Amino acid sequence: MERPVFTYHPNAYALSFEDIGGVCDCCGEPRTLRYRGPFYTCLAPDYLCPWCIADGRAAASYDGEFTGWSDIEGVSPDPADPPPSIARPLLLEICERTPGYACWQQSVWLTHCERPCAFLGYAGNEDLQPILHEVRPDVAEANPRDADWVLEHLSRDGPMVGCLFQCLECGQHRLHVDLE
Repeated sequence: MERPVFTYHPNAYALSFEDIGGVCDCCGEPRTLRYRGPFYTCLAPDYLCPWCIADGRAAASYDGEFTGWSDIEGVSPDPADPPPSIARPLLLEICERTPGYACWQQSVWLTHCERPCAFLGYAGNEDLQPILHEVRPDVAEANPRDADWVLEHLSRDGPMVGCLFQCLECGQHRLHVDLE
């Protein structure tokens, strides 16, 4: 059986799944890939397979989200605020059918061109050098007084991590800075 493709998380199998045999709590099928990322639900499934995530069964069965609705950039939790400019089906794709990513604080799913970006993975200073001109505004937003200090201390797996995204419309890279 072919693995599902996660458009907004192209590296999901390397970053959010582990190769371990078991039975999916959602579909009851024997599987070899277990999700190990965030899942916001009152229930606690131990084993979720990528197929149940991709088709939305896991989110529906457990009334959960892999990324919180208001954790998507431009989506406010306040019902009095204007509605998001991103189409609702795209927001639901991120929340209910895309694996989340692990981070120190609450995740932020970045957007561009009025749609969610794809999460590429974690990035440090060296990784960002070829695209620094694209992500510098995001770095400056993390620390307006000293963006260079942020860049100097940014790593893939330390106390200050870069979470790298890319717009699927225009190719622009975006960066969320996550702090321990």
